[in-house]
Amino acid sequence: MTTFSLPESFASEYRLEPNGYDEMLDETGRIRAHWLHLMQALIQLGPDEVSQRHREALRLLRENGVTYNVYGDPDGASRPWRLDPVPLLVSSDEWFDIEAGLLQRAELLNLILADLYGPRQLVKKNLLPLELVYNHGGFLRVCDQVRLAGQHQLILYAADLARGPDRKMWVLGDRTQAPSGAGYALENRLAMSRVLPSLFRDNQVHRLARFFQSLRAGLNAVAPKRSELPRVVVLTPGPLNETFFEHAYLAAYLGYALVQGDDLIVRDGCVWLKSLTGLQRVDVILRRVDDNYCDPLELREDSRLGVPGLLDVVRRGNVAIANPLGSGVLENPGLMAFLPGIAEYFLGQPLKLNSIATWWCGQSRELSYVLANLPRLVIKPIYRKPGEHAVFGHKLSKAELAAWRQRIQARPAFYVGQEYESFSTAPSLADGGYQPRQSLLRCFMVARADGYTLMPGGLTRSARSYGEMLITNQMGSISKDTWVIASEPQLGSLPQAGDNGLSGHASALPSRAADNIFWVGRNAERAEGGIRLMRATIKKLFINPERDNPDYQRSMHTLLRCVTGTTGAYPGFFGEDAEDLLKAPEAELLALATDAERIGSLPDTINRMAQSAYAVRDLWSSDTWRVVDEIEEQIAAAQRLRKSGLWSMQEQMDQLVTTLSAFSGLAMESMTRGDGWLFLDIGRRLERGLQLVSLLRTAFAQAQSEAAETRLIESLLDSSDNLICYRQHYRANLELAPFLELLLLDPNNPRSLAYQIARLQEHVGKLPREAGNRRISAEERLLLEASCILYIANVEELQTVAENGSREALDSQLGKIYGLLANLSETLTATYFRHGAAPQSLS
Repeated sequence: MTTFSLPESFASEYRLEPNGYDEMLDETGRIRAHWLHLMQALIQLGPDEVSQRHREALRLLRENGVTYNVYGDPDGASRPWRLDPVPLLVSSDEWFDIEAGLLQRAELLNLILADLYGPRQLVKKNLLPLELVYNHGGFLRVCDQVRLAGQHQLILYAADLARGPDRKMWVLGDRTQAPSGAGYALENRLAMSRVLPSLFRDNQVHRLARFFQSLRAGLNAVAPKRSELPRVVVLTPGPLNETFFEHAYLAAYLGYALVQGDDLIVRDGCVWLKSLTGLQRVDVILRRVDDNYCDPLELREDSRLGVPGLLDVVRRGNVAIANPLGSGVLENPGLMAFLPGIAEYFLGQPLKLNSIATWWCGQSRELSYVLANLPRLVIKPIYRKPGEHAVFGHKLSKAELAAWRQRIQARPAFYVGQEYESFSTAPSLADGGYQPRQSLLRCFMVARADGYTLMPGGLTRSARSYGEMLITNQMGSISKDTWVIASEPQLGSLPQAGDNGLSGHASALPSRAADNIFWVGRNAERAEGGIRLMRATIKKLFINPERDNPDYQRSMHTLLRCVTGTTGAYPGFFGEDAEDLLKAPEAELLALATDAERIGSLPDTINRMAQSAYAVRDLWSSDTWRVVDEIEEQIAAAQRLRKSGLWSMQEQMDQLVTTLSAFSGLAMESMTRGDGWLFLDIGRRLERGLQLVSLLRTAFAQAQSEAAETRLIESLLDSSDNLICYRQHYRANLELAPFLELLLLDPNNPRSLAYQIARLQEHVGKLPREAGNRRISAEERLLLEASCILYIANVEELQTVAENGSREALDSQLGKIYGLLANLSETLTATYFRHGAAPQSLS
């Protein structure tokens, strides 16, 4: 057999402990057979090229919006997902053994779950101590005798693996409540196959797509038998959850609606999705909400994440939840000490995959062992609360050890001790070279009618530095793709018969999602309009300013007030200190361009747009999300230029306008013309109309000199991208009458008010309505009135100046239209977005 040693330049950096185990190198320092092709290719590419591919992978992940939310992170909650370009490789022979052990373990845990909420024979026969079960916060007494249809109660299962001192894989922990990571594993694979395509292909890596086809089939199988196409939704706690990206990603990939608790309601013994087209019955809930929070009426009463009455619907058999409520009890680390005996009882065979050695302190002998050996054990609570982590005895001081002994002795049934062993290492790219890092592998399984299916690979996480044993995403671990090397070439993954991947219910848009899409449109338009106007204002302020010319001064002051009106950043140039700000406006304009804490500023508006977009992450294409990411990057770049002054931001503003236009263009060309697109464009048209009305009232409701108004007209035509259009149409000097005709009444000008109202009428007419209701809706009535005001408007009358110097007709009619459009926004919210608050416990 061909052997290969590391080059000296490589080996000098790759230092191992004498008794450690490395996944890539054997005991003699030679590369293991299944790593050989990959490492030869990486060494041939060289560290600079691999680093370049790594940067490309990180760029792809960032542009795709792949994040992991870290609670309390001073750099912000949404941390970009980190991926090591060197995958973890597992040989086909070893994977065969891992697969057999994990499938056995999944069947065993499924039997335990069914028993604990059924006959509880394990407790009655003393195979499981009742204190171990009943003291665990994941054991939900209200779920007693509640079962899913079929033989499998545990639908999704994940196991954390590491190689132990016996050179075999051990199970370190079981994830059974709402296992996370499968979506990140898929995203890692897509990124790796993009940046290292030939290596991925030549190494004959097992593909992941069939696992997700099995997931879809498994969820369909547990649905109540009322429909051939069950409606499946993904229940998420919301955008602030640490793995929200994955929730949105899986929902989009599987074709399911992403919902939050207030998107669902219980009526008539069933769960319904509150969609724009009315209530839609839900058959299966793939939950990513912890079970205690899922039903505030029977579980945690202060929860705002769940669905009141959900558990009663489950009891009736009218909805299936994956995983079932109460499945978190299987994450109890104390169970590991009893699994060998339970395996003999249920399966009549020993465990094929060992757990890490565990001693539950609720037994006197085990308690004595843990207390005596505390400095060399890992201490864990049987029920881990948020923010709690394992405690490594060898890192504790004498005083801390004494405190932990007292804590354990006071409540021994609540703690376990586990053996401390250094995990195996795998190569990672670090500091421009390759270095060994401890690694953990999370594997994923899903139940189907004929048993469990294992993802051929998984999510590997490696430590930030050599020797670090606490490997968690919250602590900043780095992910790896996991390659199971096949013994023969892999064929493309095709859908299985009867599993076309379609849910049949993709058109049901939750009301919350429509609300967020509407505000994405409004804030995108608000940002673009604000940037365009600020850009024109800054040009006028810096390019040939005629500071001694009173007409220039008056037009400049009006333009500055328009900026405040358009952005909504009041009081601004209307406040008590307006006179001083108008004389020296640079500081106020700079704050509007860079101060994220200022309501109405460009960063504030962009952040609001991004937050709304992120809340419906599952509805955007990859290209669209890359544009959203680019918008955030550009506004951050503009903020970094704050000390350089306003003029230096011109290029950044130009780029922002271009990128915001790209977002609008993608929405126009890529989104299907469903309810989501309608509300996105309604938001855009409504905001553009409101901005235009505010702009015209601020600029021209009070008459000024002809020279001052000419300067204003030129700036406003420039900011609305209508200057060339005006010159082509009118071929005359800049005058108010044709200006008003172009921006108010021209139905063919996409920037005119008439155009916005016409599009709004068209869109509102297509919105879902109550069946059989042929009467004109409140939204249509408001727009019809606004359209009539415009239709009968006379330009000559609008520009007429009264004795008091005001254009009363212009101000009055525009004021009415503004009120109608503002009422339209409120009416849309009341009709489509707001729903009565869910019932909550009074205690």
